[in-house]
Amino acid sequence: MNFATPLSFLLLVPLAFAAWRLFRRSRRAGIRFSAVSRLPRKNGGLRALLASLSPFILLAGLALAVVAAARPRSPIAHESRSVDAIAIAMTVDVSGSMDALDLTPLGEKFSKDTTRLAVVKKLFANFVEKRPDDLIGLVTFAGYAATRSPLTADHEALLNVLKGVEIPQTVFDEQGRPIARDEQMTAIGDGLATAIARLKDAKPTSKVVILLSDGVSNVGAVEPEDAADAAAKLGVKVYAIGVGTKSKRTPFYATDIFGRRVIQYTDMTFDERQLKSIASKTGGMYFPVNDRDSLEKALDEIDKLETTKLEADAWNRWDEHFAGFLVAGAILVFLSVTLSMAAARRMA
Repeated sequence: MNFATPLSFLLLVPLAFAAWRLFRRSRRAGIRFSAVSRLPRKNGGLRALLASLSPFILLAGLALAVVAAARPRSPIAHESRSVDAIAIAMTVDVSGSMDALDLTPLGEKFSKDTTRLAVVKKLFANFVEKRPDDLIGLVTFAGYAATRSPLTADHEALLNVLKGVEIPQTVFDEQGRPIARDEQMTAIGDGLATAIARLKDAKPTSKVVILLSDGVSNVGAVEPEDAADAAAKLGVKVYAIGVGTKSKRTPFYATDIFGRRVIQYTDMTFDERQLKSIASKTGGMYFPVNDRDSLEKALDEIDKLETTKLEADAWNRWDEHFAGFLVAGAILVFLSVTLSMAAARRMA
């Protein structure tokens, strides 16, 4: 047997102090130099006995409650197995251009669920669910890069983080021109460098960056080519996915000067050469994506990547024993309060 939360036993310290105070008080109780022969022989009776026992019963009940809080448990199922694993850093562009609606299937209405980022998030979630044994992290970048999730095998937590990834709304001036902000910048080099840093000490020997962007880097402390050189030296392959279409009339969501969500049309630049260069330098591949189906095919192709054999050793089923301690502790606490009330003649 072990305890899931052993730090709960620190709560026994104030209980031990209270018990010491009770015993110390009982030892000092008495009348010095009294003529005990003249006192009546009759003792305090049952009420006095109950009054003296109730504090100790209360302490015992609270001690059992502390044991329950520590969650005593014993393993009933142990799993040790070999898994094929790979370390993947998903690196996603969240700049304003990812609010474009050019991945909306023909015949469907534009909506917040058909933006580039929304489609990427949905297919990324499907990709993660297909690879339960991989260590997967999430890095996003616009004007700067941020690690949203480190490499983790807890894919449920990762997907919860993914749900919260959004693009700040684009604001237009009175002439209808987009106001340049940090979120409308794209630091591909910084995003790639951050992803490489997260993969550097990963246990699997196969390490991959999946880079999703429109391919136009216009800001950042690290040049994309320098980040690609660093990835090649560390043996990290970059699989680049160019998301979007080359259109002079690309629809995308924006916010007008009144704060309303509107659809604007503008020219979208799309530089594939940079993404192709990054993938080529690192021994990866480049996938052009101009619709939802081609993005899904690209992720399916990456799903066939080489993996590393790892030994997974885990206790994944436990027999919890806290309930018995909790019930016993509650009974003792209730009994202590009841006895105290009875001794004081306050029983309802």
